[in-house]
Amino acid sequence: MNLFDRSAPDRRRRSLLAGSAAFAGSSLIAPWAVREVFAQAKDWTLACSMRSVANPYHATFAKGGENFAKSIGAKYEVLVTEGNSEKGIADIRALLARTNGKLVLNVDPNDSPDARVIAQECKKAGAYLVTQWNKPDDLHPWDFDPNYVAHMSFYGVSSGKQIAETLIKAMGGKGGIVGLGGILSNVPAIERRMGLDQAIKANPNVQLLDYQAADWNEQKAFQITQSWLTKYGKKIGGIFGANDGMAMGALEALRQEGLAGKIPVVGIDGIDAAVAAIEKGELAGTVAWDPNWTGGLGLSIGYHAAIGVIDIAKEPRGHREFYGSAVFVTPDTVKAYKTRSTELNYKDFWGKATGQIQYAKA
Repeated sequence: MNLFDRSAPDRRRRSLLAGSAAFAGSSLIAPWAVREVFAQAKDWTLACSMRSVANPYHATFAKGGENFAKSIGAKYEVLVTEGNSEKGIADIRALLARTNGKLVLNVDPNDSPDARVIAQECKKAGAYLVTQWNKPDDLHPWDFDPNYVAHMSFYGVSSGKQIAETLIKAMGGKGGIVGLGGILSNVPAIERRMGLDQAIKANPNVQLLDYQAADWNEQKAFQITQSWLTKYGKKIGGIFGANDGMAMGALEALRQEGLAGKIPVVGIDGIDAAVAAIEKGELAGTVAWDPNWTGGLGLSIGYHAAIGVIDIAKEPRGHREFYGSAVFVTPDTVKAYKTRSTELNYKDFWGKATGQIQYAKA
């Protein structure tokens, strides 16, 4: 059943919600509204879908979703695509059927085109969807109101450029870089490569020796780096990893050659292993996205839209497609990063949003 059905009791409930001062995005929620949130939780299934929980970023993303589901007493499931778009979409269709559309889904699509199919299926079933990272530029949540609630991402170009600049600085401003990229069609993979290219262009004493897609995979990155060490040897001045998993794969290849800490490596995601490597002097830096936030708040926004606490169709577009905030972790900042507060306020829906997503003009 679609909660935006025009029945009289439902209209009355939404009117009361709309009259509650600054309810959406505020921590000042009336006690009766809190009871409403918990009372309806048993009727809904919450789920996160991602590539693999073997990936530390996605493991934390899934845990963030679980933490929110527990906070309201809702059923929770994790779907894993295993890098297969057909499997990911088939699993979502099966869960939509099993829950009769009483589903709130927070998904990092395996490939950008998958997001359109998932949005269509959720709209048809009456489920509520939040996407992360990957979607076509011409697909927007307001195309499928109210079921496609929001798209959350982080701006990869500026982050890729800044972490590449961190790498170049660690290299002494000169030398050869090799780069490990994500799945070619993924939006973050494309943006982070653009950032790297911009940093290299601004530093004429640095050159890109090679850039290969390791598909966000640590083992594949390890094997590619081994080949690079054989092919380029001392020409390699630094290694750019478009995510921390690949950076850790590159670092393991360096460790086996006794080169860890001698050739600077950077990554992106802020996983625990990367932060520990920064502390040891083996990694020059990473960009932390806070997957606990994307996992937890993604479901929170979707769930509160589903039960009518947020009238999502009336929210500004900056609340429908938005960037989160990135934190750069380097040897100079790692101590402060580790002692930061990680507590989340699930009612502060857009507190960490940094602006509406912008798209390159054709």
